[in-house]
Amino acid sequence: MSEQPEKKTGRIAQARQAYSAIKSLDPKLGWWMLFAALGTAALLLAGGFLLGGWWRWYAVLVAIPSALLAAVIVMNRRGNTAMYKALDGQVGATGATLTGLGRRGWYAAQEPVALEGARGTRPSDMVDAAMVFRALGRPGVVLLGEGPPARVNKLLKQEEKKVARVAPGVPVHLWVVGDGEGQVPVKKVAGKLTRMRPVLTKAETAVVNKRLKSLGGMRPPIPKGVDPTRARVDRKAMRGK
Repeated sequence: MSEQPEKKTGRIAQARQAYSAIKSLDPKLGWWMLFAALGTAALLLAGGFLLGGWWRWYAVLVAIPSALLAAVIVMNRRGNTAMYKALDGQVGATGATLTGLGRRGWYAAQEPVALEGARGTRPSDMVDAAMVFRALGRPGVVLLGEGPPARVNKLLKQEEKKVARVAPGVPVHLWVVGDGEGQVPVKKVAGKLTRMRPVLTKAETAVVNKRLKSLGGMRPPIPKGVDPTRARVDRKAMRGK
């Protein structure tokens, strides 16, 4: 019994922190949430009173939780929009978009697996650097490049060969993140990843993840605080048989 109040307090604190963080990027957030909540409640109450009878009481009961839900949905959507606007053009933006994919069955990290062209450790030194991030899920391995296209494409090919050595037969997808032709915009990365068609089983994905770890990780000089085709799977090769 003593743990229950602590859990409620924790959730409220998290909600407040999320609201404050989003509002710092979107000053009009509170007004949009209020409009969504009041609009939802008004529609439900109006419908209930028009129908009459017990529908009035039902409308009153569902109006408040529905209004709160509408406000939360608006906060999440405007939060995502504000976040992507803040990330646009920032070094390591691709890695930031991979945050949270673990809950959807993906193995991904904010840190790049390859970096080329960095001149130092300050954020300004990373502006023209090419970097590659890696995400692994049931659709296979997705390598996401960020930076000058020519150097990024070269770096992507190098990482593709490394992946092929430790996980032969596993599909490898090469994406260049950006707003140019044939590139994937930052705001669409997470959605595109989750819509890909599964090819591997969960068990096979876990095996591939262990093999990718054998490649070793790199710790690029990115300072703390910087938001850093279908193919047939050769299952015997993947299992090392």
